Amino acid sequence: MEYSKLTGKDNFFLIAGPCAIEGEDICMKIAERLVDITQRLDIPFIFKGSYRKANRSRIDSFTGIGDEKALKILEKIKSTFNVPITTDIHTDEEAAWAADVVDILQIPAFLCRQTNLLIAAAKTGKIVNIKKGQFLSPEAMQFAVNKVKDSGNQNTMVTERGTTFGYGDMIVDFRGLPTMSALCKSPVIMDCTHSLQQPNQTSGVTGGRPDMIETIVKGAIAVGADGLFIETHPDPANAKSDGANMLQIDQLEAILVKAKRIKEAIG
Repeated sequence: MEYSKLTGKDNFFLIAGPCAIEGEDICMKIAERLVDITQRLDIPFIFKGSYRKANRSRIDSFTGIGDEKALKILEKIKSTFNVPITTDIHTDEEAAWAADVVDILQIPAFLCRQTNLLIAAAKTGKIVNIKKGQFLSPEAMQFAVNKVKDSGNQNTMVTERGTTFGYGDMIVDFRGLPTMSALCKSPVIMDCTHSLQQPNQTSGVTGGRPDMIETIVKGAIAVGADGLFIETHPDPANAKSDGANMLQIDQLEAILVKAKRIKEAIG
């Protein structure tokens, strides 16, 4: 993946896929659909899928199908559709072996201040996408980014994913996107699905507001987001992870068409 392709202002790019790698068949179908949509709309596309879900509310929550098996599925998607791949990593040791498969290493929001993890990701030479902690101000993200850059890797991205609001909701402050762009000097992405999570529900299963995804997409493009992050699935209600805030894949194309119109309107 060429970092320069993510820094142009003529178009936005899309990071999309299921929350978790659930199995080969479903992930290949999702990837095929996303490639078709983005090619027709001429939107640069990066496939996303978590090979392991390390941060779960309950011990019986789905965490994955096995690291090696999931990474092989990501590798097959990359080779079959000739698209770049991203996934999240959780420990220093994971950085190197995930980097053998993926093009972009994603640092989860809860781990965005973990110095050793950021350094390990930087040393792979891969693009490092740092998700803003729900507990951090946009201004504070420059220090996370600088840990990667000071480790010799200038290829960084920052993702806004909402800020904790009370105990069970998230808010998006759109001022944060241009703020992080100016301070971090990196492409800024809007996570349009995780930012609509409603965590800490009494059931132990995170809720969400997928009906507001289009609103977040429009706002993000309007304030100058370089990229959109959208988790999507053919059947969110039966997805194994984060189904409550994922986008039904049949709705994606219409939303992207509107986003392109906004991008064209603002120049």
